[in-house]
Amino acid sequence: MRLLLRFLQDALSDFFFEYETPRQVLVRNRRVGVVCRLIQLGVLVYIIGWVFIYEKGYQSTDIAVSSVFTKMKGVGYTNVNGVERVWDVSDYVFPPQGDSSFVVMTNYIITEGQQMGTCPEVLLYLLMNSRLSLFQGEMTGVCVNTTNTCEVLAWCPVEDDRIIPSPPLLMSAENYTLFIKNSVTFPIFGVTRSNLVEGIDADYINKCLYHPEDAPLCPIFRLGDIVKLSGFNFETIAQEGGTIGIVIDWTCNFDVAVKHCKPKYNFHGLYGNPSDTGQTRPSLGYNFRYAKHYLENSVQKRTLLKVFGIRFDIIVQSLARKFDIIPTLTAIGSGVGIFGVATVVCDLVLLYLLPKREFYKNMKFKYTDTPIQVRSRQCAK
Repeated sequence: MRLLLRFLQDALSDFFFEYETPRQVLVRNRRVGVVCRLIQLGVLVYIIGWVFIYEKGYQSTDIAVSSVFTKMKGVGYTNVNGVERVWDVSDYVFPPQGDSSFVVMTNYIITEGQQMGTCPEVLLYLLMNSRLSLFQGEMTGVCVNTTNTCEVLAWCPVEDDRIIPSPPLLMSAENYTLFIKNSVTFPIFGVTRSNLVEGIDADYINKCLYHPEDAPLCPIFRLGDIVKLSGFNFETIAQEGGTIGIVIDWTCNFDVAVKHCKPKYNFHGLYGNPSDTGQTRPSLGYNFRYAKHYLENSVQKRTLLKVFGIRFDIIVQSLARKFDIIPTLTAIGSGVGIFGVATVVCDLVLLYLLPKREFYKNMKFKYTDTPIQVRSRQCAK
């Protein structure tokens, strides 16, 4: 019993009051030394250059919660077949609620005075001697000889959209202006910002117009400039419509003053490349139909508009950073661990590739033999 207690006491004493360190061998070899230092230098460059400077490994990150409000301004004028019209915001913006995704009408085909009844279809085109129609209503089974089409029960007269007006009827949309109000909140850091940053007051907004160099923070944009900055020609995209993405980029570093956190605006065409034509794109343009219903002499009628327009999608992307001790220690710890790669590579060179590898093995490793192994080796000699 005493021996057992003595054994446990010695074991605990050795565990708590002794320190073990690995044995190190200093190898004087130029090739191995150069390889080791090059690997360590590469690891150091990776940790400092990539992890800390480029990837900002010493900071924690947060993504913003955002809201977008838009408002259009501008008046359009058309004169089609002697019929003059003035188009204001309530006529050419869909939907009118100021969403982050909306359409501005730039061209249209109008069919007025439609009412429910029977009338002939409009022939679409001929394909391999077969006539294809638009299927604009419920077929009655009656053939109309004057048009060589079927009679349908539909809103009559049916729409004829085979010819798209050129140039676009609302080219004046190029000079419409768009006001964007954007607010972002970074919940982890407790920071709220607006694109109406310091210096953007009512007086400035009343006279500014966005320019990527002269007025990069102005929240008022001319539609023609937006389309141009996205790489498209306004008349081309206004003819049959398209889609433009407005990206508001909030990339912020909260290790400096919050006032330096400002938005950057980028513009992208989302309907193919600017050089694409109708032959290279499977579906050209952007359009939809919109009907205005009314009563005339107790008869329900409607005016049908096939709207060609530019759809604007406002996309907010954000990334905020701030110093945090936890990711900093994590980055340092992983970097120190990577330094071990140099030791592993140099050991492989020493023990398996150099001519004096047996000598280095004997210096690096200390062998202990049992008495039986010693006697066996002596007998072998």
